[in-house]
Amino acid sequence: MAQASRLHRAEHRWALAFVAAPVLGFLFFTAYPVGFALYTSLTRWNGLGRMQFVGLDNYVRLFGDQYFWQTLGNTVFYMIGIPVGLALSLLLAIGMNRAIPLRSVLRTVYYIPVISSLAAIAILWQWAYNGDFGLVNQALSLVGIEGPNWLADTTWAKPAIVVMMIWKGLGYSMILYLAAIQSVPRSLYEAAELDGAGAWQKFWTITFPMVRPVTFFLVVTNIIGGSQIFTEINIMTPTGGPEYATASSVFQIWRQAFKYQDMGYGTAMAIMLGVLILVITLVQFQLNRRNSFVID
Repeated sequence: MAQASRLHRAEHRWALAFVAAPVLGFLFFTAYPVGFALYTSLTRWNGLGRMQFVGLDNYVRLFGDQYFWQTLGNTVFYMIGIPVGLALSLLLAIGMNRAIPLRSVLRTVYYIPVISSLAAIAILWQWAYNGDFGLVNQALSLVGIEGPNWLADTTWAKPAIVVMMIWKGLGYSMILYLAAIQSVPRSLYEAAELDGAGAWQKFWTITFPMVRPVTFFLVVTNIIGGSQIFTEINIMTPTGGPEYATASSVFQIWRQAFKYQDMGYGTAMAIMLGVLILVITLVQFQLNRRNSFVID
């Protein structure tokens, strides 16, 4: 009995040792930073000196800050690229699933932007959008169109960045869609063909519903990632674009926290953005659960 008791205690110690690693990691790298951020958002702090507790003043100031709402609107505008990018990715995946020449080469070419440096890609697109010698305007001039100075025009700056974001993410979404399409049982398509279904009917009734879990995953991750867009803005339009037309929420947070050294207010903006992302994500999960129930 005594030996069994010792073995039991030893097993408990080993179990606690294994459990301690993720628990301590969560406490030090998640719980503490979140708690510290929440407290910082209630203070006036430059990042180095003593914190001055101001309560909810930062949040009251936030609701009256026109730049916060403008950058939040810009961030929402960038989300336009999500459905467009997913639709193009699905079409590419369907094409790459067919027996076409150089299929493997094309898959690689489409995936290269995904593994390329975002900073390098942003610099290349900044050159391409140049109003004087950019490749985009040179291509348009071949068909008699005089393109604008894309990144310096309040009308075209955000759409130009959206196009770059769509191009950057096509390969990743295409690979996931391609894997989902290849996992669809061939027997479903054969049964549909026996029933006289055409190409569009097979896509709408078989392919599209079968890849919906991938679509849900991509929508959620793209919304979260798109809400945090920063590098593209900071490189392509370092001042936030003409009339702050391209500045995103994270760009504004960075300016407040590190350029103006107002850590408390910048953290309050980050907390508000995090809450908005959480709400949108929960809504997406609820809609997906409801749609799944209807189909089932």
